[in-house]
Amino acid sequence: HVQLVESGGGSVQAGGSLRLSCAVSGYTWSGYCMAWFRQVPGKEREAVACIDNDGRTEYTDSVKGRFTISKDNAKNTVYLQMDSLDTRDTAIYYCAARAGICIRDDHWSRMKYKGQGTQVTIS
Repeated sequence: HVQLVESGGGSVQAGGSLRLSCAVSGYTWSGYCMAWFRQVPGKEREAVACIDNDGRTEYTDSVKGRFTISKDNAKNTVYLQMDSLDTRDTAIYYCAARAGICIRDDHWSRMKYKGQGTQVTIS
């Protein structure tokens, strides 16, 4: 049974930082692209960042230089370090995965495995 479980969301003031975690179980993620998406009410779910098997990363333009995606293969966990947070970053953040290499601004519909999301609120 494949599970992607996000944690680390919460409320912080603008300019602050949060680190999201995505614990993966139930499949071998070798060869998979791991991604973070986010969604605000009334808008499409957008890709934020991704990291592939070789550690290559991609970011959407609005978070470049502020967010960092990483993974710990020993812990089967993907992280999203978010710094210099802005109110526009308020959203539900989702972890997702699909086979293959990462591409920037990927689509939610292409992801094979998906988490339930964690709320991030910036005030």
